[in-house]
Amino acid sequence: MLLNLSDHSDETLQEQLVRQVRAQVLAGDLPAGTDLPSIRGLAREQRVSVITVQRAYEWLERAGLIQARRGKGFFVLPLTEAERESMALANLDAGLVPLLEQARAEGLSAGAIQRRVTVILEGVPA
Repeated sequence: MLLNLSDHSDETLQEQLVRQVRAQVLAGDLPAGTDLPSIRGLAREQRVSVITVQRAYEWLERAGLIQARRGKGFFVLPLTEAERESMALANLDAGLVPLLEQARAEGLSAGAIQRRVTVILEGVPA
């Protein structure tokens, strides 16, 4: 599993771990049934504490993305395309709503916001 964790990020290591694993699961890069590294193994590999990985895995499990199997480890749960899209859209909404509310409070019209989002989206790689 390819992760890029940084001590220089505004996000905590746990948040980075959750975000990156979540993105890989929702994008299909970690398909259903994929076994994840053990908590200790991933902590060693990424040079983070065991507690950081444990809490990240617990969050991912509560979110319905992975499942612990006693004595076997953690595995990616099967998700339909609709479930993956729904989860990704919910995350997008959670990030966008506060930004859109702030933009409206600063006097931007819906049209100006839409045009700006379109310009930004065109520059984002697929």
